[in-house]
Amino acid sequence: MDSDGTHEARGTHANPVPRPAAPPDAPAVPPRPAWEPGEPPRQEHSRGQSVAAWLDEARPEAGTGIWRFGYRMPKAGLNVERLAPVTVVGMLIPFAVALLVWSFWQRGAIPYQYTVLRLFTPDDWWWGGTLASPKLLEDQPIQRPGVEALQVYNAVFFALLVYTVGRLGGWPAVVRHVVGRRPQPARALLAALGALVTLSFVFPDAFPVVGWDALPIANPLRSLIALINGDYEIYRSPLVPGALNALITLAVLWPFARLGDWWSLTRSRLAARRAERQEDVTSAAEQSRARWPELREAGQHQAAEVLTAEVLAGWMNDVDCARVEHGWVRARLQGRLSVFTDTVLRQGAAAFTHPSGARDLHGRTARHDLLTGQVRIGKWAAAERTPPAYRGVGAALGRETLGTSMLVVGPSGAGKTRHVIAPVVESLALQALTGSCAVVVVSSAGTPLGADSSYDVVVRVGDPASVHDLDPYADSDDPDEAAGFLAEALAGDLDTVGAERAATALAQLLGPYRAAYGHFPALPVLRELLEGHPAALSDLRGRLDDDRHMAMRRELEARARQVGTSGDPGPALADRLALLDRPVFADFFGSGGGTIRPFSLRAVAHHPLRVRIDLPEHGHEQASRLIARLVLAQFAGVVRDGSREHFVSLVLDDATGAVTPTSVRRIQRLRSQNAGVVLALRTVSDVPESLHGPLYGAVGCRMALSGVTTWDGSRFADAWGTEWVEAKDVAQHTVFADQPMTRAMHALRKLVTGRAVTTEAVTVRQVERERWSASELAHKVPPGHAVLSLTSVQGEHAPPLLVDLRG
Repeated sequence: MDSDGTHEARGTHANPVPRPAAPPDAPAVPPRPAWEPGEPPRQEHSRGQSVAAWLDEARPEAGTGIWRFGYRMPKAGLNVERLAPVTVVGMLIPFAVALLVWSFWQRGAIPYQYTVLRLFTPDDWWWGGTLASPKLLEDQPIQRPGVEALQVYNAVFFALLVYTVGRLGGWPAVVRHVVGRRPQPARALLAALGALVTLSFVFPDAFPVVGWDALPIANPLRSLIALINGDYEIYRSPLVPGALNALITLAVLWPFARLGDWWSLTRSRLAARRAERQEDVTSAAEQSRARWPELREAGQHQAAEVLTAEVLAGWMNDVDCARVEHGWVRARLQGRLSVFTDTVLRQGAAAFTHPSGARDLHGRTARHDLLTGQVRIGKWAAAERTPPAYRGVGAALGRETLGTSMLVVGPSGAGKTRHVIAPVVESLALQALTGSCAVVVVSSAGTPLGADSSYDVVVRVGDPASVHDLDPYADSDDPDEAAGFLAEALAGDLDTVGAERAATALAQLLGPYRAAYGHFPALPVLRELLEGHPAALSDLRGRLDDDRHMAMRRELEARARQVGTSGDPGPALADRLALLDRPVFADFFGSGGGTIRPFSLRAVAHHPLRVRIDLPEHGHEQASRLIARLVLAQFAGVVRDGSREHFVSLVLDDATGAVTPTSVRRIQRLRSQNAGVVLALRTVSDVPESLHGPLYGAVGCRMALSGVTTWDGSRFADAWGTEWVEAKDVAQHTVFADQPMTRAMHALRKLVTGRAVTTEAVTVRQVERERWSASELAHKVPPGHAVLSLTSVQGEHAPPLLVDLRG
């Protein structure tokens, strides 16, 4: 960072990367109005209100891949299964029969002597009549406890009826199914409603709106206590009936409290209330991010007032806010708070502007949140496998997930570029404007990945109008490193020539040539040396006669001895190099003679640049793949240089032929180097079969789009592995009753429903199954959808879930 708060975008070679001028179609930012610290901020534009609202929007911590901007935990919309009509009928039949029996009992139609209760009643307690209508003498004291016994018998008979109805109709299971599976607080409210209705039947006198009689629960208990005590003297004190009513109420509420899970709901509400009380009470103005509270806490009140006025007046956009916040973080880490304050006071919203002068991208196509570094690519589908926290919320990608590298596989037309690559590139380009990221995009010419004005450097390989050229040696001073880059590009996909042998052969030529001429050879000259032309080798040998170059002379002699042998890798490398030694590429790869400015990929490791490399047009497919391998090899090599604070990403819109064993090993090390790659493939078959497993293991994020084949799906299924799930096996068995009454009830139930009475035998077991099978990936992913799994650099995982890319 310079003294004025900007970054100098220079490469490390003699020809620097120029500071591009502001793009002609960049949105015009109005000049900052005259404003002095201490004046109240002016809210002149609705744009200021929207930016302030964007700053103040909640961004809670959420699961990996969740769009955090305004995230709210979705309600667990539990899909309670609807009861089958047969189940409803089976519940109501015993209930109707029980009502009929109870009405006969209350009317006295069932004589006492014909009931089983007569077997347990002493003879001196009976005076004739029925249980409901005993023969009593009016206005005469009762010497025997017959009435009390009748109350107890009523309660026992009622309890038997309730138990019979519950067992025959399956009421407990149905209540647990309907109420117990609902989310809180609906579950607790339903249980409370059930408890209230039950209490109205037990104590109808306490509910004036109801007009029914009390159930035989409270009075029989009072009669039982009277029987035990021998009289009603104990009821003269109000404590006994009050305590008895309290016990009855608790007994009624207990099962409903268990069903509604009132205890856990109460504990969670009390914990939330306690947490709210422990939070620091601050004013709403101080909580607003639009007033820059972090700067105020650090004592930078003047800078905070300037930025607050800029935001509320509408002179700052989201890129400006994110850029200034990134500059504040850098200033605190480097201990340069005075430089930060001075820059903000002088430049205001334009402080720490990108070297290109751009403060936004023209024509955004995706939703971005630059404070969290996320871009929204769709919506997590509300499918059965989706966890509640992900169901129906936005799906997003950010630096924390792209830092583990990403593999996108989908056929042509599935939306790889439109729904995934383009939003990711746009997000990385915006973050580059904030100084927190550098991006290199490699795509075919004409791919819609943003206008030229959205990039600082555009390399059009093979286009005479291109302003920049690609340095094949990445501005390296080490012959071995430069030979490694070229060997990976030329022989990385060859089985006949290993990358190590190719690197050794190239180093034996590059080292002596640099010692003799002070620079590496152009590609046509290197091709001649690889082919072993005597004139080229003798000329180079003649320039190494000095004793200072004795080591390099030995290198060259070793290379000369290999020329013409059966194990010489030179001819194969020269044949591959001939793909780039074509007339269309005559002015590129260091052969332009100064007409095209060379660009070294090493610059992205030191500066937040936006680079796009357009591969040649149709007819040069092999050359395009070779260039893609070269860029991938250089990228993995240069990101190791020194220490940097910004994230570096490489996006390959078509990685066909770019993946090699060496590149896979380098991709695995990128996450520890604050870098990552995004690889897009039409099919996994574009990668050698021996690299399928290592490639899937090297990347942390994997996406399978709609339309993949079962062969590609099998690779994803193997990478995502299996999970333990609960499997239920339900078997229905016909019930054969032994008792006449039960057989009659079953016959009546079968007559009404048309089905025999059955019982279900449920077997629950834990089984291991694939998270997504190859067949499901090939045939059950809807168009416009994809299955995405994510891993962050901190090690957090998001399982493979269905995402709607059009949501």
